Amino acid sequence: MDTRKVILLVGALIVAAVTAFMARSIFIGESAPQAQAAEAPTGPGVLVATRALPVGTIVGPDSFRFQPWPEELVEGSYFIRGQANVDELIGTVVRTEITAGQPVTQGSLVRPGDRGFLAAALGPGMRAVTVPVSAQTGVAGFVFPGDRVDLVLVQQLEGTDGGPALNTSETIVRNLRVLAADQRTTNERDEEGNIVPTVSNTVTVEATPRIAEKIAVAQGIGSLSLSLRSIADNTAELERAIASGEVEVPDGTDPREERRMLMQIAQRPTDSDPTHVTGADVSRFQRRSVPRFNAPQQTSVAADTTAASE
Repeated sequence: MDTRKVILLVGALIVAAVTAFMARSIFIGESAPQAQAAEAPTGPGVLVATRALPVGTIVGPDSFRFQPWPEELVEGSYFIRGQANVDELIGTVVRTEITAGQPVTQGSLVRPGDRGFLAAALGPGMRAVTVPVSAQTGVAGFVFPGDRVDLVLVQQLEGTDGGPALNTSETIVRNLRVLAADQRTTNERDEEGNIVPTVSNTVTVEATPRIAEKIAVAQGIGSLSLSLRSIADNTAELERAIASGEVEVPDGTDPREERRMLMQIAQRPTDSDPTHVTGADVSRFQRRSVPRFNAPQQTSVAADTTAASE
């Protein structure tokens, strides 16, 4: 390689090195762009639903929360932080459906004591039925509006064979929603905000027309007791209904609509698959079967006819 080519190559390398150094200095000298936090929404706090609230929902403390709302979009019917007492809204009933995140309006709720309050609490096609209870049959006052209960019929069947009567209990209806205890549709609370148990004489529940008829007949057969349900039982009841074929989930349904349908099914009362317990299940000295009844005596006319034929 001749001297001229060597000089040109060395010069090119020097120029490349100087260019790279200058470019590096420029990039280092410039400050990296810093991300700016998005400005939090400003405006008054508006009461919004934390979840979907269908018509007839009894409002609880976890049903709503305050959320900043653009001031220009605030309506006069909204509940504003600092102006509304949310404790007074607990126990009210949703009159018009409220979606999750939607502002709660004053016209969408019905307060206890207002005209049509109980009718608004009922779901479509449902009826309100009142059941007499006591401290023993009403879970000692620990049943509150919004809870779900099973209805147990206790009866004693007398026989004419001289043996002991048959004592039996039977769960005739499941998953009834409690609407009111006595005439109270809200839960009484102490100064610390805790719910105060109160023994009631009557409990009003939500039922279908057929179940309402069964409850009316059951009150004449024996005594009724309430059995408080766990919140988790609704899901188990729905799975049982789907497995047994009582509920069919259609294909191709919108997932949101399907979930809504399943929730409605899980919350409806049911009188299928009743269970029972007899005295023999509790004590070996009790009966297990229905006492034998003597055949009715023949009427005098029938007796005379039989005697004449003989």
